[in-house]
Formats: sequence, structure tokens, C-alpha cells
Amino acid sequence: MPHARATLWLSCSLRLARSLCRVQCLERKAQGPPSPPAMENGTRPCEERPPAAPAATVTEGAAKIAFPSANEVFYNPVQEFNRDLTCAVITEFARIHLGAKGIQIKVRGEKDLQKVAAGLSEQEEEKAERKENEKLAQGDQPRTAAVGEICEEGLRVLEGLAASGLRSIRFALEVPGLRSVVANDASARAVELIHKNVQLNGVAHLVQPNQADARMLMYQHQRASERFDVIDLDPYGSPAPFLDAAVQAVSDGGLLCVTCTDMAVLAGNSAETCYSKYGAVALKSRACHEMALRIVLHSLDLHANCYQRFIVPLLSISADFYVRVFVRVFTGQAKVKFSASKQALVFQCVGCGAFYLQRLGKALGEPGGRVKFSVACGPPVPPECEHCGQRHQLGGPMWAEPIHDLDFVGRVLEAVTTNPGRFHTSKRIQGVLSVVTEELPDVPLYYTLDQLSSTIHCNTPRLLQLRSALLHAGFRVSLSHACKNAVKTDAPPAALWDIMRCWHLLNVCPQEKECPVKRERLSESSPAFRILAVEPRLKANFNIREDANPSSRQRGLKRFQANPEANWGPRPRARPGGKAASEDLEEKRRLLQNKRKEPAEDPAQRAARLKTFPCKRFKEGTCQRGDQCCYSHGAPVASADPPLTDCAETATEISPGPEADGATAGPGVD
Repeated sequence: MPHARATLWLSCSLRLARSLCRVQCLERKAQGPPSPPAMENGTRPCEERPPAAPAATVTEGAAKIAFPSANEVFYNPVQEFNRDLTCAVITEFARIHLGAKGIQIKVRGEKDLQKVAAGLSEQEEEKAERKENEKLAQGDQPRTAAVGEICEEGLRVLEGLAASGLRSIRFALEVPGLRSVVANDASARAVELIHKNVQLNGVAHLVQPNQADARMLMYQHQRASERFDVIDLDPYGSPAPFLDAAVQAVSDGGLLCVTCTDMAVLAGNSAETCYSKYGAVALKSRACHEMALRIVLHSLDLHANCYQRFIVPLLSISADFYVRVFVRVFTGQAKVKFSASKQALVFQCVGCGAFYLQRLGKALGEPGGRVKFSVACGPPVPPECEHCGQRHQLGGPMWAEPIHDLDFVGRVLEAVTTNPGRFHTSKRIQGVLSVVTEELPDVPLYYTLDQLSSTIHCNTPRLLQLRSALLHAGFRVSLSHACKNAVKTDAPPAALWDIMRCWHLLNVCPQEKECPVKRERLSESSPAFRILAVEPRLKANFNIREDANPSSRQRGLKRFQANPEANWGPRPRARPGGKAASEDLEEKRRLLQNKRKEPAEDPAQRAARLKTFPCKRFKEGTCQRGDQCCYSHGAPVASADPPLTDCAETATEISPGPEADGATAGPGVD
């Protein structure tokens, strides 16, 4: 009996379970097939996904992308310049990489540069054609690689964070000499969209969609035979989590393209965060954008050194709200030893902004071709600044070698100039690369015109005047693509301040207008007072020289682009279901706008508020203003706010701000 009861109980339980399963299956069929989980890059999958949003077609370059109108997959039209420049750089890299194998590449709309550059006569052209025909008749046909075709010896490209797949599809449609392009993303929704866009553009033979964590995918391709020739990393924010895997997965001599959009960290707003991500401390300075580039290069080289590899920068660009670097990665234990001498610390004065570099190591050549490595000696500065007496901040380490390969940049510039219809942003690429070719390659960082003039509270000289003065003094000077009013020069800070002292004395001449700032108004401890107290040893000549005006400026190239539309900058992070709607974003911006600005105070209210504070000079018996004093000469009145200054008379001793041309605006000053 007990055995029969147990059998009956089990049979009833199994029937109940089967009925429940049938009900659940019927409900699932009624609801439709389950959708793949939506994921962010590197995040966990969500449990549910809302219905798909309507898609819109986005055309960029030669690619057409079906893009969801909701913010489910990240896409930023602002970075079209970034993608155009990347296609141009990879094309020239393919020309070099395949040229060593005897393969020529063909780009749409590009003429035969060799014939154009040679400038042959008609007879010489006929002879060259005869020789080419003879070679073709003999069967020595040159191997070529065209756009959209598979090249068996071509480049293997990986886009680690592909999102909609736009960049990978553009590679397949615009860059010749490719063997394969892997468009990878961790989001299932993004990979589904990549599949649709690949079919839409007809590049399924070149582009391979893949869903995986970018780090795991690159770690799986560490072997020399499985490495990628080109790796492109364009994450949302910092690429720091992917750098270790990237320097191992790129082939020897391969190209690594990295974008960083966390400029708040790289520009010095959070030094401790910058150190945790990139192994360097960023300083708040006018040259923060170039320093950001050099910190990223330092981080890349540091990661590569762990595996006996090193980097060679080809092009480093600071544009809009991000920085973009293109480097080649090589393997060589002997060359890795030079890396310490390529990094430097930065000592920057907090008063006048003068900076000095301290290399981390030395590499000295010896007879016989031997190199002796040693540690550097320092620091290069005294405890206090020799110009203004202020202390120094310590930043870095950063890359102290050239950040561009000028020969390679010239090749890219020539290719874009001869074929301007290839990219929508060709004019901007020409302008930026032209400024890059004019930069001093061996001079890290720069000063700015407004920084120099505001430090000593004088009128700002014209750019050509300051450049001419430096050239007359025997120094080199150039612009910087990272800043519109940059002054990149090999002149020491002492010579630079002598030129600014001469400019200050030129403005106080009686024949000219009155000096914008009086010496008695400056505090004796201010940088302006200490700098102007020294007589200049160098007699500056501000007569305009012809070579002071750079070629890119004379030709009127599009060097520094103004924001072409509202809210030009980074876009919000992609979210499952597109929760970040544009209307909610506009409302958020409206609510947060001017939240840190205090409303303008009425003059009568300000005067009444200042009368609540007792005058310290009156207590000491030295206040001579009497009833005209802005502070109270009577009994003190309790107040929660502290007084702003001692008295109206002391307000004239405060160092004036650069925005007022030397006029102070302290309490009690009309």
C-alpha cells in the first residue's frame, strides 16, 4: 500500500507539472518570440527589452546606416571628422604596408600621383606607356587592391566597440587593401543592428559582426599569427580598460587608433582619477589639450613596455571634445630601454605659468655605437619660481618626444588635398593637418597670448607681433592645432618674460596711451609686480616679419572650426530602450543652466549689506574716509556673512583681473 500511494502521488505531480508547462508555452507563443537582451558595452544584460523604435537612415561617407531613432545604440554625428580622418590614415597605412609586398592600392577619385608629380613631357609619357605595355605583355602585371574587394595579403581590422557598425562599414566601402573587418560589440541589440547594416550596404564578404567583450576578444588574439593589423578603439569615455589587451593584439608594426572623450579627467579637473586611469597626473594649464595627448601616449607606451613592445606616434589630434591618437606598435627589447628617456615630468609655476620638463631617464651614445642608460638628475627648478616667487606644481609623467610623424602626416595631407571630394570634412582635415606640419616637433606644450598678457595685466599683443619678437630674438615659434592662440616656442621662460616686459614698457610710453595697470595698484606678492620689477635684458623688436605669418593662416584654411550647431559635443550614453529622450535632455539642460551663477545684486542692496560690517581701519584709527566709507563706523552689527575686504581703500591694492584692463571692481570703488 505505501508503494502504491507513492506511485499515485508522483503521477499526479507529473501531470500537474506538465499542465503548467503547457500553459506557459501557450502564453509565450501568444506574446511572440523572446528578444535578445539589450546590453551596454561591458555591462550585464537587461531582463526585458521594450518594443523596437522606428529606424531612420543615416548617410555618412559611402555608407548608409539604418539607425534607431531612440537612444538604444550610441551614434554621434559630431565625430564625422574623426571617422573621415581615420579612413584617410588607414588608407595611407595600407599603402605603406602593402607597398612593401609589391601591392598597389586604388582609391576612388584618386589620380596617379606618380605621373602628376613627375610632370613628364608628352614624349616621356609615351615612352613610359610603352615600357608598361611591354611589361604587361611579358606577364609582369602589378598586383593591385581596390575598394570593396578582398585582398588576401591585406589588412585585418578590428573595431572593438562598433555600436551601429558605421565605422566598420565605411572601412569596407572606402579603404582599399582589406582582408577582413571585425565589427565587435558587447550589446546584442548593437550586433543585431550591425547585421542589418552590413546587409544593407552589401559588405558581408568583408565585415564580420561579432558579439563579445572587446577585451576578451583581443586577449584571444595574442598569438603573432592571429593578431590584427589595425585596431580601432572609440569607447564612450575612457579607453583605459582596453589598452592592455590592445597593445598585445596588434601585429608587429600594426596601427592602433584610440579615442578618449573623458577630457575633464585628462585636462586636469581630477588629477587622482587621471592617475588611476592613465598612470599620470594632469595639470590645469592652458596647454591641457596637448598634455592630454601626451598622457595618452605615455599610457600606451607604458602598457606596451610590459610585453617588450614600444610605440611610434604617427598622428595625435585634439579636436572638439576628444583626443585621437594613431600609433604603430613594434616589438624589440633593446628599443624598450629608450622608453624611460622619452617620458618627462612637468614642473609648472602656479603664479606665472612657466613650465619646465624633467626627463625620467638618460640615453647617452658612446663610441662604438653603444648606448649608456642612466637615471636623470633634478629637479630643474628652485623651490620658488625665479620669475614670480610662487611654488611649482608637479605633473606627469607624459610623452616628451614628437607626437607626429611629419612624413606620414604629409602623405595623408597630400592624398586628401589631391582628392578633396572623398570626404565631407576634407577642408577641415586639410586645415588641421597643415597646422600639424607647421608645429615644432621637438617642443612639448605651449603658452597662450591671453595667459602671458593676463599674468602681467597688460594689453594683449597681436599674434604676429609676439611671433615676430621671438623670431627677431633668434628663437623658433609655431602655432598648435590644439589651441587657436597658442605660442609654441623653444625660448626659455626668462626670454619670454623679457619680451612681455618690453611690450609693457612700450604701452606706458608717454606718446602712447596710458598704462592699463598702475604699479602701485599691484600687490608686492603678486606675479605681475615681481615680473615687472625686473628690467628686461632682451630688447624686443615687434616689427612684423614675413615669416611670422604661417602658411596655413595666409591661405585661410579651416584650422579651428567653430561649433556648427547647438549642443555641439558629446552625446548621452546609449541605454536599453532609448530612455534618454531628446525632450527630457533639453529640459534637464534648461534646469541646470546657470545653476552656479548668483543673481546680480542691486547697488543699493549691496551698499546696505556692506554697512553691516565694521570698518577695521576705523577701529585702528587710520580710516580717513569718514562718512564716505562703505563700511560702518558705528557699533558692529551681527551678520552671518564675513566682510569682503578691510576697507574701500584696501580694495585698490588687490591685483586687478585681466578682464577689466587693469581696473579693479572691489567694494567701495566707483
